[in-house]
Amino acid sequence: MNKNFIKATSIAFVVFVIDQAIKYWAVYTNVNIEATPISLVLAYNKGVAFSMFAGLEGWLKYLQILLMLLIATYLYKNPNLFNAHYLPIGILFGAAFGNIIDRFIHIGVVDYIFWHYLFEFAIFNFADIMINFAVLLILYQSFFKKA
Repeated sequence: MNKNFIKATSIAFVVFVIDQAIKYWAVYTNVNIEATPISLVLAYNKGVAFSMFAGLEGWLKYLQILLMLLIATYLYKNPNLFNAHYLPIGILFGAAFGNIIDRFIHIGVVDYIFWHYLFEFAIFNFADIMINFAVLLILYQSFFKKA
């Protein structure tokens, strides 16, 4: 088995566990901590980013699983791409599965971080941060990593 696959899987597992642990805390304490600039407020997102596609709520989890399977298949068929980006891919998969599993366990994705200083931003979670970080890391590696 490829060492990078093992690393990516381990990273995905760690990100998934951290995400689910924080969400467990948020749900079972019914978190409501008001502060500036960030409050911790429990919310459930039945859509994707900014609640888009909330009308697909029943199907969305299956569409997301299909999308992850398509990405995994593409990476399997392109091992050089996977090996070049195994770290952010592991982060991305762990975070994505953290949000997908919420749709099966809860009424939607568990969100709890609310930025409201100077402007109000969408409520989000650790997995969302990790997904954005992974995308930025892939872009950075693509543009600045030596060939």
